[in-house]
Amino acid sequence: MQFARPLPPFLIARHRDRRSARTADELRRLRELAEHGQNPRAMVIACCDSRVMESEVFGSEAGEFFVHRNIANLVPPYTDDGQQHGTSATIEYAVKVLKVRHLIVMGHSRCGGVAGCYDLHTGNTAQAPDPDSFVGHWLEILEPSVKPLIAEGLSREVALRRLEQQAVLRSLCNLMTFPFVAEEVHVGRLQLHGTWKDIGDGDLEVYDAETNAFYRL
Repeated sequence: MQFARPLPPFLIARHRDRRSARTADELRRLRELAEHGQNPRAMVIACCDSRVMESEVFGSEAGEFFVHRNIANLVPPYTDDGQQHGTSATIEYAVKVLKVRHLIVMGHSRCGGVAGCYDLHTGNTAQAPDPDSFVGHWLEILEPSVKPLIAEGLSREVALRRLEQQAVLRSLCNLMTFPFVAEEVHVGRLQLHGTWKDIGDGDLEVYDAETNAFYRL
C-alpha cells in the first residue's frame, strides 16, 4: 500500500517515552491480558471528541473498559437489515461475547456533532445540507430530540446543553430496542447508565431515572 506513510516523529517519540516508563506491574498486567484475554466489566459509548476520554474520567487501565466512540455518542435503533453497522456490532460483541455488566453512554459539553445537528434544524448555518454526508445521515438519529427543543424557544446555549443530554437519553432508549440488550436488562444481568461530562472542568453528571434529570457527582 504505497499511500500508507510512516508515523510522524512526534508520535514515535511519545510511544518510546511511554514504553520506557512502564513499570514491572504494568508489563505483568499487559502479559496477563494478552494470555488470558479481556474481561471488562463495563462498556463505554462516547463521542469521538479528543477532549473526552474514559481513562481521564474513571482513571481506567488496560482491560477495564470496552470502548466505542462515534459522532455525538449516538446509538442507532436496532435493525436486522443485514447491513454493516459498526456501533451495533460493537454493542452486540460487548453484551453477547464479553458479557459486560454495565453499559455507559457518555455525552459531553460543546459537542460539535450535537451543535451541527441543532444549527442545521434552526437555520444557523450557511452551509446547505449535503445529501451524501455520512455525518448528516448519522445525526438523523438525534432529529426527534431537536424539534421539541426548538419549539421551547430556548437560547442556543441552553438548548445545546439540553440536546447534549438528550443525545444520551436517546441512545439509552435505542439500546433497549436491541433484543439482546433488553433481555439482559430485564433479567438484571446488565445495567444501562447515562452520563454527561463538562469538558471545561472535567466533572461528570449522571442521569437519575427517578427524577428524570442529570446530577453532578
